[in-house]
Amino acid sequence: MKSRRKEERIIVFGRYPFPGKVKTRLIPCRGAAGAAELHRQMTEYTVHKARIFGSHFGTETECCFCGGTKRKIRAWLGQGVLISRQGDGDLGKRMSMAFLKTFQDGCRRAVLVGTDVPGITLRHFREAFSQLHCADLVLGPSTDGGYWLIGMNRPLDVFDGIAWGEESVLAQTLRRTRDKGLRYHLLETLNDVDTPEDLRKWNSRLAQKRPYVSVIIPALNEAGNILKTIRGARDRDAEIIVVDGGSEDRTRVIAAEAGAAVIAAEKGRAHQQNAGAASARGKVLLFLHADTLLPARYVDHIFETLLPGRTAAGAFQFKTDCRLPLIGAVEWMTNVRARLFQLPYGDQALFLKRFVFESSGRFPVVPVAEDLFMVRRLRKRGRIRIAEAEVITSGRRWERLGVIRTTLINWMIMSGCLLRIAPQAMASWYAIPPVQKKHQSPIRAR
Repeated sequence: MKSRRKEERIIVFGRYPFPGKVKTRLIPCRGAAGAAELHRQMTEYTVHKARIFGSHFGTETECCFCGGTKRKIRAWLGQGVLISRQGDGDLGKRMSMAFLKTFQDGCRRAVLVGTDVPGITLRHFREAFSQLHCADLVLGPSTDGGYWLIGMNRPLDVFDGIAWGEESVLAQTLRRTRDKGLRYHLLETLNDVDTPEDLRKWNSRLAQKRPYVSVIIPALNEAGNILKTIRGARDRDAEIIVVDGGSEDRTRVIAAEAGAAVIAAEKGRAHQQNAGAASARGKVLLFLHADTLLPARYVDHIFETLLPGRTAAGAFQFKTDCRLPLIGAVEWMTNVRARLFQLPYGDQALFLKRFVFESSGRFPVVPVAEDLFMVRRLRKRGRIRIAEAEVITSGRRWERLGVIRTTLINWMIMSGCLLRIAPQAMASWYAIPPVQKKHQSPIRAR
């Protein structure tokens, strides 16, 4: 049986968050990813308020978006809301189509609200719907001359001829409303957040520019790789921190000259990564091996990978610059394992939000496989998602030991972690010298 439509609906009118596509006037003070992150937070706040109101008063919530896809928006906002796409045309045309569809669905009163008004409360929704029982139109004025909410009790032609983007939008709409003899009600005037000045008035702390991503690179005698890795990690939304574990070559000098912040820490990847996280300023922490290259626009990939609900962390797809036979099969198996079992290795550039990292206990200080132990902790908090882009890691270890031997050791380490074998016991496996290659250095797990 077809479910009965509710008589009242809140339409949340917004955009799918993507760096450089939303809140562009805030980019000078927040950066592209920082502006998109603020847009995400404000949108989720608005949807949350609409859901709470609906649970109390029986209204339904529709998220009417442009950008992204319905699947991505659903993954982001979850269940319990209707998802629709905005139509074509200017803002007035798109709002008019959204209202028309809502009334065709059988609703008798509808309220459309933007996503950039942090001062909106349940009281505003309640007043708007209450007034629509007697008024034809309800408007929530904003301090910039527009309005943050508009409500109707039937389709109304009040949007034609409005010069959108000007300070007189509200005045123009009221003039058309009076010309048509419609009754209207004005809600409280609120601030929307569109410009750096708006943001400073609302929350001066949020107006301070900070990196969205902190790229943390643990290094030890990586003079031959560190410059290329740093260059690949440069981005306007990122800071780069090289954590040196006591290099005896020029690693620290090269990293500093390349513009990275260089700090010292006790030798050991877990120690170094935890030290880097402690000094980082970004909202997201990205742990990058010193011989691994990030893809172009990696910050955008990180933002979108972390966007869906119940995401604990992310990593990139795996690829190596090695050209030995069978290496393609290793890459394929690594990526299948990472997606299917949510077990990426550290050289896939693990990334997660800072509060998740800290509340998960940081990297365990173990002699081997600190990345796998950390990922197992994170899986208990949510999904480990794999980005739609590859990192390129050095194939030097496969070239030293051979593809089969290296892969077998990796599998032994992973199996040992799953079987809860003590890390100290597994560390000894690294010390076994390769057959007929005793002069070479031990390897680390991939």
